[in-house]
Amino acid sequence: MTQSPIPALAPNGSGHQFVFYGDSCSGVPGALHEQKLAQVNAVVRRLDPQPEFIVFPGDEVIGLVPDADELRRQWTHFLEVEMGWLDRATTPMFHSTGNHTTYDGMSEKVFVETLSHLPRNGPPDQQGLSYYVRRGDLLLIFVHTLWSGLGGEGHMETEWLAETLRTQSDARWTFVVGHHPAYPVNGFVGTYQRCIGDEYVEPFWQLLVDHGVTAYLCSHILAFDVQCHRGVLQITSAGAGTAHRMPEGIEYLHAVQMALDEQGLRYQVLDDAGTVREGLQWPPTELDVTQSLRFGDQPCPIAGQSGFPVRLALSGRMSGANPRQTILAALDHDDTCPLWIGLVGPRLQLSAVMQPIAGRSPHQWLGPCFADGDDMKLDLLIHPDMGPGGFLWRGSKTDAWTGLAGMSAWGADRLVWPERLSVGAMGAEDKDTRFDGTDLSVTLAAS
Repeated sequence: MTQSPIPALAPNGSGHQFVFYGDSCSGVPGALHEQKLAQVNAVVRRLDPQPEFIVFPGDEVIGLVPDADELRRQWTHFLEVEMGWLDRATTPMFHSTGNHTTYDGMSEKVFVETLSHLPRNGPPDQQGLSYYVRRGDLLLIFVHTLWSGLGGEGHMETEWLAETLRTQSDARWTFVVGHHPAYPVNGFVGTYQRCIGDEYVEPFWQLLVDHGVTAYLCSHILAFDVQCHRGVLQITSAGAGTAHRMPEGIEYLHAVQMALDEQGLRYQVLDDAGTVREGLQWPPTELDVTQSLRFGDQPCPIAGQSGFPVRLALSGRMSGANPRQTILAALDHDDTCPLWIGLVGPRLQLSAVMQPIAGRSPHQWLGPCFADGDDMKLDLLIHPDMGPGGFLWRGSKTDAWTGLAGMSAWGADRLVWPERLSVGAMGAEDKDTRFDGTDLSVTLAAS
């Protein structure tokens, strides 16, 4: 049965549109992952129009074998059979290295010889492993996040990346692509194994910030995830085959279709049935219609609503007298609190706590810290379309958004705004978590 086309997001005016998906861990005829990858490929084939190109951020084949001939056979099956439907002359496919495909010197050599169509413009000792592609005003830089020359998994060089970003600075849009996330996804923490090595994260991300990179596209953790750090997105897509290891009810097989234009980046995340499960437009639209909230209890102006961004403008003079201070509590009729925003600990750290199901452990996101006597003035963005990455802050309207740190697999996507809001305390009777500072102001803006 012929399935209907799936409308692809298209740029408004000049721009680009492409597909991003990874971690099929396939290449073995008749194996489970072959079936799952075929389901995702079937969705990509239904896109209308077809993508300009495909970015596959690693782990195409199951790999991790000591025999080079067996690894070559897997690559041959992946490229000639599983991806045999793709006209790569019309729709090129660009690959990054991965832990299933480049796990030692032998497998790095197989990667380079098998994917001989990839550019050879990377560092001299990483030819065919790291490289860049220029498509008019779009720059794609592929980095090798497990280079054997530095120690293997989680290790990467940044000098060539810095030079490439400098020499290609006239690009209108820039994406850096690598296998390992820089920042933890869904709480999966582990330097060199689940993320790039700790010592690389700051210099790597600073390069992306300094050069105005649109996003870092990565894979490895079996999830779809989006975060923002100092104005640069980290987008993780690892849903092209390994469904049996995904958290049931949270993650799913998928491919991501993206469009770029004057307004920025838009994407839609399509599951293996072709259903749009998530989407985002970035940068977010400024929310200018505001409502000042008074100190104490009041009706919630967006009670019963969900699924749209909310910006809170917060200001006040800090006091360190109380280790837990409420800025804003969203309260149900029975005084349960699905969302609490306040200051915690002796460092007065901004915290957002979600408990959408009473009796279940709350999840916490942490932001900047303040000292006794400091003046706080910041915006907090609660963006359900970004899932666990959807708690962000900035110091002023001209500053870049950056995410609060969290270890959850879900976020404000589970929030339904309750009937009451309480500013400065968790209800009129609260004596333990009252805001101890002065001049507290909370302004709410919603789309």
